[in-house]
Amino acid sequence: MSEYIDNVSRRERQLKAIILQLHEGKDPEQVKTAFAEMLADVGPDEVVRIEEALVAEGLDPTQIQPLCDLHVALFREALDSHPAPETVPGHPVFAFRAENLGVVRVLEQLKRALEEIGRHPTTETIREAREILDKLQIYDRHYVRKENLLFPYLEHTGFTGPSKVMWGIHNEIRALWKELRRILNESPTPVNLNRALEVFTALDHTIREMIYKEERILFPAALERLTEEDWSAIRAQEDEIGFAYARPGRSWRGTDDAREAQEEHPQNAPATGSREAENALIALEVGALTVEQIDMMLNTLPVDITFVDEEDRVRYFSQTAERIFPRSPAIIGRKVQNCHPPQSVDKVQAILDDFRAGKRDVAEFWIQFTPSWQEQKSANERQFIHIRYFALRDSSGIYRGTLEVTQNLTHLRKLKGERRLLDD
Repeated sequence: MSEYIDNVSRRERQLKAIILQLHEGKDPEQVKTAFAEMLADVGPDEVVRIEEALVAEGLDPTQIQPLCDLHVALFREALDSHPAPETVPGHPVFAFRAENLGVVRVLEQLKRALEEIGRHPTTETIREAREILDKLQIYDRHYVRKENLLFPYLEHTGFTGPSKVMWGIHNEIRALWKELRRILNESPTPVNLNRALEVFTALDHTIREMIYKEERILFPAALERLTEEDWSAIRAQEDEIGFAYARPGRSWRGTDDAREAQEEHPQNAPATGSREAENALIALEVGALTVEQIDMMLNTLPVDITFVDEEDRVRYFSQTAERIFPRSPAIIGRKVQNCHPPQSVDKVQAILDDFRAGKRDVAEFWIQFTPSWQEQKSANERQFIHIRYFALRDSSGIYRGTLEVTQNLTHLRKLKGERRLLDD
C-alpha cells in the first residue's frame, strides 16, 4: 500500500511540474510531446487534484485562470477517452448538461443574428440580436447554481482550487456578454459590428471551453466525490435559483428524497424545535421576541442581511421575498472568502482585516447590475444596489463578526416631491 501511495504522490509531483512548465512559458505542443506517455491516461479527478495541490501550495487561482485552456489542452486526448457522465432526469448533473445543450443552440442563434446585422444593419436585426443575447444571459443561472450549490458541497471534500478558477472564468463570460450588450446598444457602425463579432468569438469560445471542463472534469469529479444525500440536498435548493432552457425531470429517486435530505442535514435547513421552544421569548437589549417573530422581522425588512462570524464563516442570511444576490442554505458554515470569485476575494479580505484591526467599522459600495439569474427580471433591467458591511463588536469592543446589508435603491432613487397620503 505504501508503495502505491508513493507512486501516486510521485506521479502527482511530475504532473504538477509539467503544468508549471506552461506557466513558465514553455510551448504547449513541445511539453505535450515530451510527456506524451504520462499524459495519455490522465483522468478527470487527477486533473482536479493537480489544480487543488497547486492552489494549496500558494499558486493564486487568478494565475491559473488565463492558462486553464492550456491545462485542458494538455490533457484533452486523455479526457476525451473518458465518456461524459450519464445521469437520469431530475439529477442536478442531468440538468446542468441539458442547459449546456441549450446554450450551444442559443450561441448558434446569436452568431447568425450578428452575421445578419453585418449584411443588414437595421433596427429589426439589431433588436433580434439583443433579444437573443437576453436569452443567452439566462444561462447565468447555470453558473449561479454551480457557485452557490455545487461548489459549497464540493468544498467539504477538499475541492476548492478548481472551483475558484471556474468562478473566475464565469466572471470573464459575464464581462464579455456585458460588453457585447454595450456594443449592440450603440449605433451600428462598421467598427462596432467588427468589435461585436470579436467579442462574440471570445464569448463563444469561453463558454464552449467551460462546457468541456464541466462535462469532462467537473461533473465526473463531483459524481465521484459527492454522496446521494449531497445531490438530494443540492436538488432541494435548485428551484429557488432557477434553470436555463430546461426543467428537471422526476426519474431520479433523489427528487423524491430531497426534503428528507435537508432534514438529515440541519446546516441546509431551517432550525426546528419544540412548540415550547419556538414560543419562548428571547430577551433582547430592549424587549423580548420569539424566534418566529425575529424570523418574520428579518425576512420582511426591505434589505438582504448576511451575518459572517468572527471566524469568517457564513452563519445566517435573511429570506426576503425578492433576494438581490443568490443565497442558498449550502453556504451556511462556508468561509466567506469562498463565497466570492477570486477577482474580489482580496477586497473582502481587506474589509475583514480592517474590521478586526479596528481601522474601520463600516465599508460601503454601490453598483449597477443585471440580475439575469432571476426569472422575474428582464435581462435588460439594471438595478442600483447599495451594499454596506458593518463590523459587529461586543460590549468589550471585541470583533465578533460582520453584517452585510444589501438594498435595491432603484425605486427609491426615482422618488420625487412628497407623498403624504396612502394611495388606494
